[in-house]
Amino acid sequence: MRFVNFSSVLVYCMSLQAALGFEVEEHYVHQGAGANTLRIISTADAEVFNPIIEAFQTQYPSVTIDYTIASSTQLMQALFEEGAEFDLAISSAMDLQTKLANDGFVQTYRSEATDILPKWAKWRNQVFAFTQEPAVLVVSEDEFLDRPIPTTREDLITMLRDNQEAFSGRIGTYDVRKSGAGYLFATQDSRNTDSYWRLTEVMGRLNARLYRGSHEMIADVAAGRLALAYNVVGSYAQSQLADTPGIRIIEFDDYLSVMLRTALIPNTAKNPEGAGDMIDFLASLNMRADLTLKTNLPPINAQSLEDNSAARVIRLGPGLLVFLDHMTKETFLRSWENSIEQK
Repeated sequence: MRFVNFSSVLVYCMSLQAALGFEVEEHYVHQGAGANTLRIISTADAEVFNPIIEAFQTQYPSVTIDYTIASSTQLMQALFEEGAEFDLAISSAMDLQTKLANDGFVQTYRSEATDILPKWAKWRNQVFAFTQEPAVLVVSEDEFLDRPIPTTREDLITMLRDNQEAFSGRIGTYDVRKSGAGYLFATQDSRNTDSYWRLTEVMGRLNARLYRGSHEMIADVAAGRLALAYNVVGSYAQSQLADTPGIRIIEFDDYLSVMLRTALIPNTAKNPEGAGDMIDFLASLNMRADLTLKTNLPPINAQSLEDNSAARVIRLGPGLLVFLDHMTKETFLRSWENSIEQK
């Protein structure tokens, strides 16, 4: 577990891990003025989500926010396998959130705020998107002083093949066996272009380093341990950019996978009313430029996607369940392991 100090009052609960079967990364309590508690399980780091909690409590000062951070796979385990009691689940793994709803683990909710969301940003009035975040390439500027920065995946493949010594052991990407967001991005890449498997094979030959999350990849690029990191969550890269000079964020021109960070109300919720208030608050982030600036979380904005011809939104719906089928997932992971590990 990691502990991060914030200016607001946070109580770090060391005993939580022992009481739960799934793995907790961090746990905080943002104390409100009353006895009303909203329990949230989320994949969003506290540094990113804390401004949203503070703004929400300004509007609802009586509400205490109990905020548990877990990986997307652990969040799924908590709700799908253990029936853990949370009022709201927030995740970057759209496919796993969709499965929770599809398999009957989610309550229906509807409000004026959710009705305004574009059709592609919600599903069955159960899963609601509140951000649109691209998967980006993060590069060390020092490594590209004398070579062009790739703007397409074909450019990246060519550059890696032509500079194997420079990039061997210095490429970062997700371990898709352990990262729900990483698996989502990988499966969408495989749908969008045949070059994904060629790129994975090239990264494998160059001994790519595998990660569970974006923050570690970005930090290693900034520290010079990596020359580049592939499919990093763009909002995290933007958040860390101010504190980590020397890195550059590249949005590919061939296509740009755009993830939707989503929220849902589990069936185990004890405070569904409070969860609905938070969903409404999140659905209205496009009217809070101050929070966009503080969090670097891009709110839902259909026009900005229409203006970017390379943007391809990963749409909510049953299509996301294809790669969660047991046999399909097993086949995909076997192909990925053969490409990236090349044993």
